[in-house]
Amino acid sequence: MKINIKINAAILMAALAYTTATSAQTDNSMDNTQTTASEQLKQFTLEDLNFGGNNYRNMSPANMYLTWWGDKLMYQDAEEFGTVDLKNGNRQTIITLDEVNKLMSEDKIHSAMNVKFPYSDKPLALLRNSKQRILFDWMKKKIVWKQNCTGETYSDWNRNSKAVAFVKENQLYVTDSDGKSVKLTSDGSREIVYGQAVHRNEFGIMTGTFWSPDGLHLAYYRMDQSMVTDYPQVNTFTRVAEYEPDKYPMAGMTSHKVSIGVYDMTSGKTIYLKTGDPTDRYFTNIAWSPDSKTIYIQELNRDQNEMQLVSYDATTGNKKNVIYEEISDKYVEPLHPIEFLPWDNGKFIIQSQRDGYNHLYVMDTKTQVYPEVHKTGYGVKYRQHLKTTQLTSGEFVVQELIGYNKRKKSIIILSNEKSPIQSNIFSINTSNGKRTGLDNGRGVHYGVLSETGTMLYDKYSEPDVPRNIETVNTTTARRNMIFCAPDPWKGYNVPEYSCGTIKADDGTTDLYYRMVKPVGFDPDKKYPTVIYVYGGPHAHNVDARWHYMSRSWETYMAQKGYLLFILDNRGSENRGLAFEQATFRHLGQEEMKDQMRGVEYLKSLPYVDTERIGVHGWSFGGFMTISLMTNYPDVFKVGVAGGPVIDWKWYEIMYGERYMDTPESNPKGYEQTSLLNKAENLKGKLQIIIGMNDPTVVPQHALQFINSCTEAGTQPDFFAYPGEGHNMMGHKSVHLHERITQYFEDYLK
Repeated sequence: MKINIKINAAILMAALAYTTATSAQTDNSMDNTQTTASEQLKQFTLEDLNFGGNNYRNMSPANMYLTWWGDKLMYQDAEEFGTVDLKNGNRQTIITLDEVNKLMSEDKIHSAMNVKFPYSDKPLALLRNSKQRILFDWMKKKIVWKQNCTGETYSDWNRNSKAVAFVKENQLYVTDSDGKSVKLTSDGSREIVYGQAVHRNEFGIMTGTFWSPDGLHLAYYRMDQSMVTDYPQVNTFTRVAEYEPDKYPMAGMTSHKVSIGVYDMTSGKTIYLKTGDPTDRYFTNIAWSPDSKTIYIQELNRDQNEMQLVSYDATTGNKKNVIYEEISDKYVEPLHPIEFLPWDNGKFIIQSQRDGYNHLYVMDTKTQVYPEVHKTGYGVKYRQHLKTTQLTSGEFVVQELIGYNKRKKSIIILSNEKSPIQSNIFSINTSNGKRTGLDNGRGVHYGVLSETGTMLYDKYSEPDVPRNIETVNTTTARRNMIFCAPDPWKGYNVPEYSCGTIKADDGTTDLYYRMVKPVGFDPDKKYPTVIYVYGGPHAHNVDARWHYMSRSWETYMAQKGYLLFILDNRGSENRGLAFEQATFRHLGQEEMKDQMRGVEYLKSLPYVDTERIGVHGWSFGGFMTISLMTNYPDVFKVGVAGGPVIDWKWYEIMYGERYMDTPESNPKGYEQTSLLNKAENLKGKLQIIIGMNDPTVVPQHALQFINSCTEAGTQPDFFAYPGEGHNMMGHKSVHLHERITQYFEDYLK
């Protein structure tokens, strides 16, 4: 596969034809004309291209911010909101913030960008500021309900009961629709955490509160991390630096303990689910039954190779049934709660990778079966206690269960069935599993369903399409274009972006790459080349969206005369279990082999200067950068490693132990992947950059690698951003990318 976007291709072809047909004198004249035209094209700056830049917003594809009011499409702007015609995209303003704010007794509403329309049969808009949450009736032009929200954090509002759960000063509260607040906890602290995501946001956990469908019961997390080691972060912005530690459970060390409370708004009582000893266990993907009587949890052991789907009585907390079990010889990674079918309260969807790819299965709660143990060809054993039907299958990944067409009784999904680098929307017939495409079959799509699921808006891009938005009838698959973003880079000197495949180190697996050629590319010249790498789990760098998902910094470097190369190695996401688990217990090793296949490909190209190859990456990509620099020291002349993992024994438990097991159970793997003993191999110029208060990859990693380099006599460069975390925020990101760029300019060019 080889696809190219060629900028101004028609002009270049016409110029070539003209050159061929004219004299040398005319050639010279046209060369001057082309040079003048090229000079007239505008040049990018980091203020244009970096997300922290002053002009970045103007250089990003235009957007229309949308949401649903029942089956009516609504737009959201900073100063107003209104309706959108489903056929042509025409907008009609309903109300402006000025009209709302004339009725506000306290602080004004500052933006309508987050407005919600919670009731399909009522003209009510949910808006809030720092002090009040209101429901505004735009027909009557009056505030019909309000609720105090001063000091709320991690707030979770329920449309059925109008109650809100929130954290304030470490304690969990619930305020009902009448404004009465109840304090549910009293022992909250930095060590006892309520109502927030647990297990360091792994397993798809993004919140700590879970309302029941009736809005009268609240399940919530309680996390005791008093036994977890403090990592000694320091605030250097005070007159005398102050100790501000983070709770950070490192691989192989003591982890926190989690329990699940359930508050009943009617009785005012709280019970805790009787899950047993929480030591070295993970409680993930909490879900409620449609009748609000049962809670479902996907529970894992610490080794993360055994998962059980368990049901609990929400009133007593008693354990009811083990419904499904899955055991892997590597790891099981549940990321999605079960979802009951809207038209059948006795059936739910569960997602599993047991057949090698993430797929949907329907379980029938009314039909029990004998729980036999089944085995798959991917090292997975499973046992199901309910009648189960596999709804999707094939060598592709179901990336998202978008929702349901309740009238048609179909399921709407996002998958990469069309291509590993695409994401497309399909409707699934639940009777026979037949899939029907709902989009144009190209590019990368993102769909949001209306309340009944009969309509969907689809935001998508393609390699040469910045952003389009279509509305889709999910029953008929009829589409209407309602928005086309113009190219925000028109008039700029833009490089050529291409995508292709090479074989992985196993000789059979296709790996996708992106190449960004220098502006004004001349195939007879040789160019310095920078490999940008991430390479870790749950991420990818190449797909079929605008410019093949190219990072804007690549365009900046191409403008400066560099060739950029980006390859998704084995271990990255959305390619199935075998692809993703090839790196198990030895992170970085198979990834490096695949990246070196990319280097071999680059060396086969006549325009790549093999004496000037650099590498850059952040986080896992920082780990990969230093791994490549020290394992292949004669290949890479320059590297910039941001926030790098140096030794996995210093990384956190949930992620680290999933892919590496513990240092005690996998000592050879930890020794093999550690970069401390590779410091002596460093030959090229290496710059390490970190946020000095990084809570994700703690500074110990970079500092200890520098210590190893001093002992070995090698000379890396080092830069730290005081007060910054794992990524540089705001305008500091511009400074960061200026620094990265300058390092390659100084030592690679």
